[in-house]
Amino acid sequence: MDSLNEVLEKILQEHTGKQAGQQPKEQKQYECQKCKDTGFVEKVDEKGYPISIRCDCYKIRLAKKIMDQSGISTEFRKKTFDNFQTLQDKQLVNAKRKAMQYVEGFRQTENTRYNSILFCGQVGAGKTHLGTAICGTLMKERIAVMYMAYRNAVTKLKQTITDEEGYSKEINLYTSARVLYIDDLLKGRLTEADVNILYEIVNYRYMNNMPMIVSTEKSPAELVDFDEAIGSRLIEMCRGNIIQLSGKGLNYRLYGNGGVSGG
Repeated sequence: MDSLNEVLEKILQEHTGKQAGQQPKEQKQYECQKCKDTGFVEKVDEKGYPISIRCDCYKIRLAKKIMDQSGISTEFRKKTFDNFQTLQDKQLVNAKRKAMQYVEGFRQTENTRYNSILFCGQVGAGKTHLGTAICGTLMKERIAVMYMAYRNAVTKLKQTITDEEGYSKEINLYTSARVLYIDDLLKGRLTEADVNILYEIVNYRYMNNMPMIVSTEKSPAELVDFDEAIGSRLIEMCRGNIIQLSGKGLNYRLYGNGGVSGG
């Protein structure tokens, strides 16, 4: 018959997989403690049956994947509020201040009509830098942001437009995202298909009070001239957070405004 010590050692091995007397291994660290990085959590449905649903971290992981593919994830490490150089220019000081205030008040305004922010105007003045800084800060707070490089995204959507299932899946990335960052809105040659796709995205988010971060070289007036329905919705959602930059002196690409990222 096994001694008491031998029995206890067997029990210990069965429950921990460790030999008695060994130091316990460090507990595995997970990015998401809620789902243990599986992407699913269990809950009880209305009838009392256990079901698996997507974890809250899923959309954040998906957003990161999209950003990895776009290349903007690399820029996240570079473009922050801390390294945005205003050079004491009043326009840039105001732009940075408005961007930081937007992040600070995001949770209070997220579900309201005026929950978005628009950076528009001068090429190379730092619009993308500030938009990216907002995204990085929100994602650190576990708020999922979907990045939409306008020209590439619309081109891909137009390629899938005859595939109803594929188109629906693709556009759903942008309509359903908690926060959508549209970078370089209306860049390049525009077609009727562009208008239809953009209207579908903007109108859905407008009707459901879903925030957007937008950067564009167009002015607010030019957005309305492009399409009144789209432009007016964007301007209304961004009320109080429209940052218009003007003057070629702000273009760091031409004048070397050290540290200011273009966009």
